[in-house]
Amino acid sequence: MHLILVGSEYAGTTTLSWEITKWVKDALGDDFSFHDHWKAPYVSHPNSPDGDVKKMWVDWEAGNGPDPTMSGHTDEENQQYIDLSPKIRESFQRYHMEYHVGESFYGDAHHNSIGYHIDEAVYAPLYYGYGGPGEYADRQWYARHIEQDIMHRARDTTIVLVKASADTIRDRRNANPHKFSYLQEEDIEKVLEGFETQYNASFIRNKFEIDTTTATKEENLAEFVEKFEPHLSDTDRAKIMYRRQKKLLSK
Repeated sequence: MHLILVGSEYAGTTTLSWEITKWVKDALGDDFSFHDHWKAPYVSHPNSPDGDVKKMWVDWEAGNGPDPTMSGHTDEENQQYIDLSPKIRESFQRYHMEYHVGESFYGDAHHNSIGYHIDEAVYAPLYYGYGGPGEYADRQWYARHIEQDIMHRARDTTIVLVKASADTIRDRRNANPHKFSYLQEEDIEKVLEGFETQYNASFIRNKFEIDTTTATKEENLAEFVEKFEPHLSDTDRAKIMYRRQKKLLSK
């Protein structure tokens, strides 16, 4: 199962990804992690003080802890990343993207990224100071370059646009502001349009949208499962059937 979930900050990509992780464990019996470290300055994996990252996710879901995707660095380290020159940050993210399209990831049965090259195509020209049209490593051009590699390695990859209304994004942002967020209230419509544009331009053929404006996380997961069903691999279908039979026999 190869997925790329994309969408504006506060659209719900992280929440849906965590729900998918639990669904894969239940339906297929597989461990299913995801790479959700693309919205600067949160460019590193979750970091739990006691090393128990899974518990960190469970606590966050229950409302008893911070968002794990924002825990990779200290506040000081996040500020240090922001203070780097645009040129250095551009090269870091370019190598970061190339690394995640490698065989070490797409050689696995499951690989799920959140935001990834689409985040860069939308946010970099607007906020990061690099990647604009005609510039070196133009991020819209680079997004298609990355997708060529993805389609070469894993043609079954599915891209999911997770979206919400501008007012919903605005309300979520005001209710739970992220400390180092670049997203500005006056840019919300522009950012949503940017993700829609990149989703439509994507070379990845398997694609669908999920709108989180009014739905619960359970409803969003159910919609994901229904829409993803045509894109399941034969191996994943076999695992689902096996798990269903095993559950029936255990009753």
